[in-house]
Amino acid sequence: MNRAITKLLIANRGEIAARIARTAHGLGIGTVALYSDPDADAPYVTLADEAVRLPGAAPADTYLRGDLIIAAAAATGADAVHPGYGFLSENAAFARACADAGLIFVGPAADTIAAMGSKTGAKAIMAAAGVPVLPGLTVTGQEGDADLAEAATRVGFPLLVKAAFGGGGRGMRLVTDPEELSEAVSSARREAASAFGDGTVFLERFVTDPRHIEAQILGDTAGTVIHLFERECSIQRRYQKIVEECPSPAVDQDLRDALAAAAEAAGQAVGYTGAGTVEFVLDRDGSFWFLEMNTRLQVEHPVTEEVTGLDLVELQLRMAEGEPVPSRARQARISGHAIEVRLYAEDVAAGFVPATGVLHRFRFPQAPGIRVDTGFRDGSVVSPHYDAMLAKVIAHGPTRAEAARRLARALGQAAIHGVTTNRDLLVAILREPEFLAGGTDTGYLTRHEPAALAAAAAPPARHALAAALARQARHRAEAPVLRTVPSGWRNVFSGPQRVGYAAAGQPREVTYRIRGDRVDAEIDGVPLQALVRAATPDQVDLEIGGTRRVYRVHQVGADVYVDAGDGSSALSEIPRFGDPAKLAPAGSLLAPMPGLVLRVLAEPGAVVTAGQPLLVLEAMKMEQTVSAPADGVLAELRAKAGEQVSTGQVLAVLEAGD
Repeated sequence: MNRAITKLLIANRGEIAARIARTAHGLGIGTVALYSDPDADAPYVTLADEAVRLPGAAPADTYLRGDLIIAAAAATGADAVHPGYGFLSENAAFARACADAGLIFVGPAADTIAAMGSKTGAKAIMAAAGVPVLPGLTVTGQEGDADLAEAATRVGFPLLVKAAFGGGGRGMRLVTDPEELSEAVSSARREAASAFGDGTVFLERFVTDPRHIEAQILGDTAGTVIHLFERECSIQRRYQKIVEECPSPAVDQDLRDALAAAAEAAGQAVGYTGAGTVEFVLDRDGSFWFLEMNTRLQVEHPVTEEVTGLDLVELQLRMAEGEPVPSRARQARISGHAIEVRLYAEDVAAGFVPATGVLHRFRFPQAPGIRVDTGFRDGSVVSPHYDAMLAKVIAHGPTRAEAARRLARALGQAAIHGVTTNRDLLVAILREPEFLAGGTDTGYLTRHEPAALAAAAAPPARHALAAALARQARHRAEAPVLRTVPSGWRNVFSGPQRVGYAAAGQPREVTYRIRGDRVDAEIDGVPLQALVRAATPDQVDLEIGGTRRVYRVHQVGADVYVDAGDGSSALSEIPRFGDPAKLAPAGSLLAPMPGLVLRVLAEPGAVVTAGQPLLVLEAMKMEQTVSAPADGVLAELRAKAGEQVSTGQVLAVLEAGD
């Protein structure tokens, strides 16, 4: 029976909440946003017509509280709930509670979510429907090491330990050595329980370096299930996608037809309604196996929208109202190529450690074929409480090569100031020859070391000179004396001007002399000559080696951000005289990220060995182990379980042993 939606409560946050609100408004539907305390100033909150506060910060106290969400719907008169993705979007109990409260749940039926929510149960259903599946076994948590070893032998090595409920790479561990199995199961179970509220895990055969291919499906209440082609999502870090595209460069029409048939069979087997995704692993010989079904909208859905011209959120809302799959979806064709990258707040060189802070500036250029879905803006705070994704940046073009070129330029031209991101890695991937040739299996970032890729895209030393010249212009503007004296003039010419910066953790020393409009400089001892066309505190126009560029400079305290056609830099001015009180003791182990101390694994006075885990932190739903860098004695322990720590905080002090 058809039922119109008049007011929609969006049970999510950030860019997905904003994206859903825009489509709902376009359909004339009112919207209600939810926000936790850290999200009070987020853009999506005021984009919605109304907003309801969920007191607290942790997901378990806010966005995972189905009772509070349903109460908010009742209080505001909402008649439907859109769960977005993540949080409660694949929680059958929440979908059922919405139905019991008389609310339309924008998604499949609770029974469908329950059937697909268990990855082990889902595989059994798919096998019965004739969809190929990989061998696997569930572990209950009661097994001893011998039982685990026997189960692993039946599955075969290498294998994956995977969360039975959830996804996004959380609660997942690759095991190649039987000796690592027990700890991998324990660690995956803890992470799954934290992220999804259920620590059940299972073992699954691991296909080495397959492609990760998924098919978008749509189903209506009349039983029709169609596909909207495939997406390639093979480039991943920590089993989480960072580059997605449609169509896949590895899929020809015959394989596309086979994947589509399997995806539609999967949807029909569970009576799927709404928008969902059937995920497969694809081997080199064209064989593919069912991986899982996501009973929700996917993060990467924009690439499908860009090549088909469809709005998947609109289709979700229409089908939730009881409409059939429209003819424009049945007749959709692939037009051009679309690529999406996930811009994360994280330190690639440190091993993808999540980063937090204030986005002093967060702007992307307006350009043909570029779409940016984000929940952040200038001044937004990136907190440790939620996922580290800042934005999805999507490019559409007539060819794959053009889409990649557009996307790389848009990322490179963006102003992203205040938080460390994976931007350089993404740009490097989009310009890397194997990627451009379509070589995008799940082993891509094993063959191409991420830190090396990111370093290759890093900006040159001349950014430090631009920062120094802008600094000088700012100082002259702040102390306007002797205006007739040329900038940088010295009565002792042999004494150059000096300024030190830290860039990516490395010192960068700039010395320079100005002669009229010319600069003789040294960057870390390497000579550099430049012609200064203009220099202000915000912009420096330099000609170096016959090439002229404009460097945009943004100063925030001691931090300086430089953007130009040759890349972007984040520099921090080093004071001439440091404060000894701020120096950490020798042998200090520092927090690599802000987060919660989950466990302390050693006591003061303990003799430890290199690589021995000492503490485990959790931030942005991921665990990070802090290990001893060398053999020694744990002289001090300055953190305890349950304590919140900040980046760079001293956690422990290690002394050399006898």
